[in-house]
Amino acid sequence: MEKPIETILSKYKPARREDLIPILQDIQESVGFLSEDAIITIGKTLRLSTTKIYGLATFYDQFRFIPSGKIHLKICNGTTCFLNGSKSVINKIREELGIEPGQTTRNGNFSYEIVTCMGGCNNGPVILINGEYYTNIREDQVPELIGRLKYLNEIN
Repeated sequence: MEKPIETILSKYKPARREDLIPILQDIQESVGFLSEDAIITIGKTLRLSTTKIYGLATFYDQFRFIPSGKIHLKICNGTTCFLNGSKSVINKIREELGIEPGQTTRNGNFSYEIVTCMGGCNNGPVILINGEYYTNIREDQVPELIGRLKYLNEIN
């Protein structure tokens, strides 16, 4: 059985250096993060050092190097969301989950990241949770929101 990384790389034959970012994006979308094995395999395929690949991937904040939680939150911290209180929302999420942005809870259920803009400036702060947008979020709503997500995760 072919691994997802090999399947993705087979779409880029012959693979060229300019394919690196699309390859990384495809792997991230398929697997959820860029593993050490993925970076090594890409390096062999493109004849690039893993240092160069890792260096490029760390330059862009879209790439993750650890798996996301089952429930992944993206919190907008763009200018308008920031002015509308995203900082306090982020701090409350940090407090509720007990992790920093980019981390995953020990049980693998939650992760979150802070993004620059989601284009919902009129409705900020905005949180994207597994593809669903939550708008006009306030700090005092975070405990109930996290509680609901924990409950939904337990029954699924």
